[in-house]
Formats: sequence, C-alpha cells, structure tokens
Amino acid sequence: MSPEDLRIWLSHFEYHAQHQWGMPPGVADRLRPEERELIAGSIATFQLGERSGGATLLRAAERFARAHQTPSLVRIVELFICEEQRHAALLGEFMADHRIPLKSRDWTDRVFRRVRRLAGLELYLYVLISAELLGNLYYRALETATGCLRLKLLCRSLVGDELAHVGFESQLLLSLRASRPVAARWLMRGAHRAFFAATAGVVWMMHRAVLRRAGYSARSFLRVALFQYAFYLEPANLPLPSASVS
Repeated sequence: MSPEDLRIWLSHFEYHAQHQWGMPPGVADRLRPEERELIAGSIATFQLGERSGGATLLRAAERFARAHQTPSLVRIVELFICEEQRHAALLGEFMADHRIPLKSRDWTDRVFRRVRRLAGLELYLYVLISAELLGNLYYRALETATGCLRLKLLCRSLVGDELAHVGFESQLLLSLRASRPVAARWLMRGAHRAFFAATAGVVWMMHRAVLRRAGYSARSFLRVALFQYAFYLEPANLPLPSASVS
C-alpha cells in the first residue's frame, strides 16, 4: 500500500473518530419477546468478538511499521480498534436495555484469539477480514430478522463502518500478497479461502436461526459469503450472485 493510500485511510479513520454515529433520538425500540429469544445468544457472541482489546494487532502493526517505515499504519490501527470497541459498546447498550446478558467467553472467540496471537500482521489480517466479512453478512441478516427500528439502524451503522474496515484490510492484504513469490501467493490464497469457507460453515451452524429468518439456506449463505470473499480478495470480472438468498 502506497504512502498516499495510507494517508487517505488515516484521514478516513480520523474523520470517523471525530464524527461518531449516534442513535437518533426518539427511535422506536420495541423488541418482541420472540425476537429477543431468537437473537439473544447470537448477538451476544458477535458483541463478544467486537470487544477485543486489539493489543496483539497493535503490536503486529508496530513491528510492521518499523520494518517498512510506515508510521501512519500504527495510528490507523489504533483508530480501527477504537471503532471496533465502540461497536461493542453500542451493541452492549442495546443488549442491556433489552436484558440480554453479555457473554464472557465463547469457543469460537477463543479460537480466533489464539490463532491471531500466533500470527504476524499479514496472517492476523487474514483472520480479521474473515470475521469482518462474515460479520457484515450476519448484521445484514439481523437487520432483516427483526422489526425493532433501533436494532435495524444499529446494524446499518455497523455494516457501514465495517465495509470500510474490509476495504482497508483487503487493500493492505492485496499489496502484501503482491510482494510475495507467485508460489507463496497461490499457497496462501488457497489456504485462506479454505479457512474462510470453514469459518462460514461454523457461522452458519451457530447462527442459523437468525440467518434462516433472513432467508438464507446453508447453501445460499456459503455462496454469498464466498462471493464477498472473492470480491475483496480475488478481484476480477466476477458474475453477480443470484438475487435470491433462499
């Protein structure tokens, strides 16, 4: 990624840090009991994932920035982590208002954290962008699955922020990938695509009640997830997926 690209991303994250989204006053906030039952465990799992302190990512960014003389990357990552923590806070406030308990642990979150601890910046980003891409699909499904206007607006805000996150992460990953030998490039690409597909399968199994309510089947969810992966990490002239998700 060029210094100019990093400056653009730094400006983006600084602007959003200074102009944080807030829920408009007076928004309808009725969550029906059956909706609460449907989403409680699922939303708590995603809120736990957003709650990461980001220390491992920041250390990896600092090492990379020193090695490649890109000091602005550290500030970008700091601001990115702050956005993720704000997402966790917004979700936590919604959950508290609707008496949805927080989670202190989840096996999927533990796996992601352990994998990230073993990784340098590039591998960390591969894990992170997998979670972000699948999280965006989940939040869109959650918006469809509920009639609560507050939750719908919250989901739209999260997706808007995280689409920018994915744009930044994918641009950085593609630039890192381009610097590697062709054989290594293909090996990492294949391994990451397999990891992403397996992770999508886990997300489907754990959150299928919400995803089904939004109209997904296991096959259509995997198809849309892989299309999103290809759009950001395998740029080419891609055919559009079917409009139907069923």
